[in-house]
Amino acid sequence: MSSCYIIAEAGVNHNGSAELAHRMIEIAAHCGADAVKFQTFVAAELATSDAPKARYQLETTDTAQSQQDMLRSLELTESDYLSLAKAAEKAGIEFLSTPFDRESADLLNRVGMKRFKIPSGELVNLPLLRHVGSLGKPVILSTGMSYIGEVELAVRTLEDAGASEITILHCTSCYPTAPQDCNLNAMKTLHAVTGCPVGYSDHTVGLEIPCAAVALGATVIEKHFTLDRTMPGPDHRASIEPDELRVLVRSIRSIEASLGDGIKRPTQAELNTREIARRSLVAAHDLESGTVIAADHLTAKRPGTGISPVELDRVIGRKLIADVEADELLDWKHIQ
Repeated sequence: MSSCYIIAEAGVNHNGSAELAHRMIEIAAHCGADAVKFQTFVAAELATSDAPKARYQLETTDTAQSQQDMLRSLELTESDYLSLAKAAEKAGIEFLSTPFDRESADLLNRVGMKRFKIPSGELVNLPLLRHVGSLGKPVILSTGMSYIGEVELAVRTLEDAGASEITILHCTSCYPTAPQDCNLNAMKTLHAVTGCPVGYSDHTVGLEIPCAAVALGATVIEKHFTLDRTMPGPDHRASIEPDELRVLVRSIRSIEASLGDGIKRPTQAELNTREIARRSLVAAHDLESGTVIAADHLTAKRPGTGISPVELDRVIGRKLIADVEADELLDWKHIQ
């Protein structure tokens, strides 16, 4: 991934509707994202019947509904995923989905997914990591809620199992995340400790934080999006809408272009301004040929197309071999 890989995280914002999921693929592709990602799971395998909901889920869904029932209402079928993958290919965007169990990983492998995404909650699920790694495909690993030692173990597990390439996403698993909880500098730590490329999975409100992550070197940005933030469901409130996704993609591409190669030198765009805004050595008054140049013979004025004032010490004490009129730019051909 030579440029920042932008994942439009549809997640479960399709609300269990394959039709809505197809629409989200079209929108993500139109907005310029590199990939659109869903979540694949079997509710009964993911949560017990009495597993509680997270605080943010209680705030955005029916409090009388169990987590398992909520998840069951958000499941899609294998035929749905096959259809979605084909739709993504047709739209020119990569299809991704996060598997939460071995069976879901195998389903997505059959669908032809090119790379796998491990969610933060499964970072310590070593059997799942071993299974996904054994498929021999690139893996993107989210690291919300984790200590660095847990991340190191997860990376070793994936590598030992055969994952072909691992990218680590720094993440804060809070929906939404406050800026002071982002700790973007942890990306540097993740890269220094693991040697893996790093990115950022964002749950903040707005676009500033993921843009800052790109400026800090994120190679992947993942951001939840929805067609309508007011829709019912656990993740809509912490998601951006299509117009915002479009702005995010455009902003990231501008930031990438702005980073450059790190060499400090005038850009091609600056050369004209450089000539106009810099100064040259100019005769302070008429000077005759044979004059030995002294400091008070010269001043510095625009434009910067003559001898730079930085060369003043090289010029003083040398003899003129031609007349130079007042306010005329000094030239090396004037000097012996």
